Amino acid sequence: MGGNVGAGSAPKPKPAASVLSADLQISGNIRTSGDVVIEGVVDGDIRAHLLTVGESATIRGEIIADDIVINGRVIGRVRGLKVRLTSTARVEGDIIHKTIAIESGAHFEGSVQRQDDPLASSSQSAAASASASSAPRPAAAAPQPAAAPAPAARPSMPAEASRPAAPKAPMDSKASQ
Repeated sequence: MGGNVGAGSAPKPKPAASVLSADLQISGNIRTSGDVVIEGVVDGDIRAHLLTVGESATIRGEIIADDIVINGRVIGRVRGLKVRLTSTARVEGDIIHKTIAIESGAHFEGSVQRQDDPLASSSQSAAASASASSAPRPAAAAPQPAAAPAPAARPSMPAEASRPAAPKAPMDSKASQ
């Protein structure tokens, strides 16, 4: 029974986080269901349960994780249920999150979007947002230019044109002939 209890309790404790040290440089994607702490440089996408980007780390690629803590530099999209940028964070890219915290001193250039499920497949989300955004764009673009300038031009032109319309009309007619 002692062996069964040990075997039964072994999967329950989380394995230790994988640590990529500051002198490590990776070109390629990283995928794990566990926790990762990155102190080095990663050129590629990262998918993990909990991702901690250390102060000395630089990541160039998309990050997808349940919980993301950024202390270092990220160049690329960040997708997480819970995203936290600490005071030493430097992020260049879009953040898609369920909850976000940005500490004073953090540098961030990009857009922030809240979603109930930010971990949904990025290809499905991109296709959905592309089709959703392509449909409203023509509808929104056509009425705005036609509706905004036309009402403004119509009231001002008849009022101004009614006074000089009589003189201009014959002058224009003579000039045309």
